[in-house]
Amino acid sequence: MARGKDIDGSVSVPTFYGKELRWKREEAGLSMEAFLKGSFYGKTYLSDIEHGERRMPLDLAQHADQKLGTDGFFERNCEVVRKARRGPHAAYFEKVLEAEKHAESIEEWCPINIPGLLQTAAYARTMVRSAHPTASDEWVEEKVTGRLARARLFEDDHATPEYWVILHETLIADSVLPPREMAEQLDRIVELAERRRVTPQIVPRTCGAHPLMAASIMVMVFPDAPPLIYTEASYSGDTVDDPALVKQYRKAYDRLRAVALSPKASLAMIKTAAEEYRNGKQRDRLE
Repeated sequence: MARGKDIDGSVSVPTFYGKELRWKREEAGLSMEAFLKGSFYGKTYLSDIEHGERRMPLDLAQHADQKLGTDGFFERNCEVVRKARRGPHAAYFEKVLEAEKHAESIEEWCPINIPGLLQTAAYARTMVRSAHPTASDEWVEEKVTGRLARARLFEDDHATPEYWVILHETLIADSVLPPREMAEQLDRIVELAERRRVTPQIVPRTCGAHPLMAASIMVMVFPDAPPLIYTEASYSGDTVDDPALVKQYRKAYDRLRAVALSPKASLAMIKTAAEEYRNGKQRDRLE
């Protein structure tokens, strides 16, 4: 098998790492199937790594070093690549950054703030600053830029996952932004909904006790892997893949969806709220 062309050292760390893996594999004369023999991974997974689109799990890095005789190179650099892929995001959010790009569907419930995938720059900036009041402006802007970049999932040229989000009514009734900026935030949700990129639902604050009152969760379903749950608090997050817990969370999410307003009624409520903020009105309660 012909050896691949020289690697451009100016590319991103994950891309360099992936190209190096492919280069070494081809230099050893191994097809993808031959390379993966003895591992638990498939060709698509390996292809994504070689193109810099997926992180290298530690066990596969160790497998590569053994198979290619690379003296621990891939294991040693595995964490460097993971950090590079993470960018400005927290370490505990790393799995989500990768998983959401490969998800077939994403279902999210946010009782406390509008989820990152839907945030405008003004909203994201306010959220980051509220959590890190002493951080530098440069650090905050790096976080905001990283958060906004996640919304590329909704661009026309992306194989968009089906995204369903349930929000509590207080998120649109009790603004954390000036009226004009809050109108823009709600307009963003409306715009995505009308482009059929997202399906929003609202849990009215008059509904009383309801499922998942004490948790914000993200449910990600994949075409080639088991579903994954992500739960988050102010300064920590956790991914859950235990089948029994995943099943319990998904049942709770379905029950929550049942008490929420319909997508049509929810979108109408968001539009009304946006218009009122735009006109400088802000009521204590949006009916």
